[in-house]
Amino acid sequence: MVVHHPDRLTSLRLLGSWALLAFGAGAVNVGAYLACQRFVAHVTGTITLVGADAGDVLGLDYLLVLAFFMIGAGASVVCVRKLGDGRGALPYWIPLTLVAVTLAAVALLGSAGVFGVFGGTVETTHDFTFLCIMSFAMGMQNSAVAASTGMAVRTTHMTGPATDFAVAAATLLVGKPEERPKAWASLTLRGTKLTAFLVGCAVMVPICRQVGFLAFFIPAVACAVATAASFSPSRTGLPAEQRA
Repeated sequence: MVVHHPDRLTSLRLLGSWALLAFGAGAVNVGAYLACQRFVAHVTGTITLVGADAGDVLGLDYLLVLAFFMIGAGASVVCVRKLGDGRGALPYWIPLTLVAVTLAAVALLGSAGVFGVFGGTVETTHDFTFLCIMSFAMGMQNSAVAASTGMAVRTTHMTGPATDFAVAAATLLVGKPEERPKAWASLTLRGTKLTAFLVGCAVMVPICRQVGFLAFFIPAVACAVATAASFSPSRTGLPAEQRA
């Protein structure tokens, strides 16, 4: 299912796409937090809440949010497998386009009051519906990117990239000369994603405070641009040796 060869993951075009997707994930994560004080782009916090509230109704609600992240991840693979043309062209653009459309829909529906008041806490069915939808979208994005790169790139959480960045930096300091080119590539890739995620968070905060749910149009556009740049049929239907 790999369409972006590991040796080309730091090409200028792909690096820009990883940055846009990480930027969007950061924006989604902080937007969800500002909307109802919960994160959705990763599952560590969600699983923690499931355990912390085990035996309570909230524990079941958070378990549902976790399930939707996993359903989104699985649905991404199903889309690619079932809708491929059988000749090597894998349509990763489909799940990623669905992510962009979902984020845009949330922006519109949220502004219309479907998810309640922006800036509350997790108290109502509306809140958990919002969290489940956003978690589904982030699971779908993470799975599509991971599968397309042979599990080498993930864009919705930063624990792995932060660890890989530190490993690469240490390798540059004490590693062998032949290990350094790969370490530089890893440092570039992970540093770009970490920075982009952080910028996405920073940009989203003041915009959310001004326009509320409409701010989710920002990560929707970021995802759409990244999809067009690196996951369109013309980009992923080429032989491996020709892909950038």
